[in-house]
Amino acid sequence: MRLKVFMKTFVILLLMMSMMAAVVSAASVEEKRQAIRNTTNETLNEIYNVQPKARDVVANAAGYAAFSITDVKLGFLGGGGGKGMAVNNSTGQESFMKTGAVQIGLGLGVKKYKVLFVFKTEKALADFADSGWELGGQATIAATDSVNGDSLEGAVSVGPDTWMYQLTDKGLEASLTVRGIHYFKDKDLN
Repeated sequence: MRLKVFMKTFVILLLMMSMMAAVVSAASVEEKRQAIRNTTNETLNEIYNVQPKARDVVANAAGYAAFSITDVKLGFLGGGGGKGMAVNNSTGQESFMKTGAVQIGLGLGVKKYKVLFVFKTEKALADFADSGWELGGQATIAATDSVNGDSLEGAVSVGPDTWMYQLTDKGLEASLTVRGIHYFKDKDLN
């Protein structure tokens, strides 16, 4: 009985996601880019409201990348995806990107969250924007920059010269888990 309910719920969610994808795909390339720009600005403003010092961190960085992500978890399987963009602060160059995630473990529900990566160096930004990333594991809120001893309040270190803020509808998360997430360029929008 539970399996039937699970399967029906799963099929309904898949149908809803495919209908949303069809509506989104009807927009022009420039409309899609503008929608991502708007979401990026919303993400930045939300993080700045929760963590005002992040504004200076982003302004003084080589660049940043902002994403809006939705995860769905039903039983032991889950997945998600989202869109976003990376921006080079020096040149203003935009790279439109996507995310995809797979989760295994017990759970049920939908989680929406926003992620902001801040890149201290051009190399870190280029590695992310040009090659994409696959992240796994867990980061802690107490992470510091081992070179300078700096700590970005509310952010965690997720790689060389790369910091991450993660925001849910409940606020800045104290423990940030990044499991099985792939960030890559959107071929259709670049």
